[in-house]
Amino acid sequence: MRHHHSACDGEHHHCSEHEHGEHRHGRGGGRRQRFFGHGELRLVILDILTRNASHGYELIKEIETLTQGNYTPSPGVIYPTLDFLQDQQLISISEEEGGRKKIAITAQGQAWMDENKEHLEHIHARISARSVGYQLRKDPQMKRALENFKAVLDLKVNQGDISAAQLKQIVGVIDRAALEISQLD
Repeated sequence: MRHHHSACDGEHHHCSEHEHGEHRHGRGGGRRQRFFGHGELRLVILDILTRNASHGYELIKEIETLTQGNYTPSPGVIYPTLDFLQDQQLISISEEEGGRKKIAITAQGQAWMDENKEHLEHIHARISARSVGYQLRKDPQMKRALENFKAVLDLKVNQGDISAAQLKQIVGVIDRAALEISQLD
């Protein structure tokens, strides 16, 4: 393991200088919760660079698409992160005609990504899970039904004196509902 890569692995304090701005939400406002954990945006950017986008504004659009509009990183988050990746020699940035900067992943960047493949898979799984919930909650009836479901469960399970048999029954009801939903045409 090449040691200088560890500067980006999310475990080290000296990595944090630019990613504290990542909790800024895209449209919709609401809860100010971070979309990506520490160091994750770098991994997502490198992953996108292996496929298509090669300019800063394209990366912003790609991340917005990836998160189904849940998160739009500001230039104030993207560009310092790109500077960091360039400092670590994980990407190269070159001038194009017209003054645009072309961004490309380096061999070192690819190696670091390969080392963090599992983490990247977890990030994508989390984005998918979050996006599904986001789409569901956009429908007012669905939102009401989900809130009702959560309230009833909370009342029964957390605040009630519930036996193991009752808990088993509740789990059975949830599983049957899930099965029924999965079999809808």
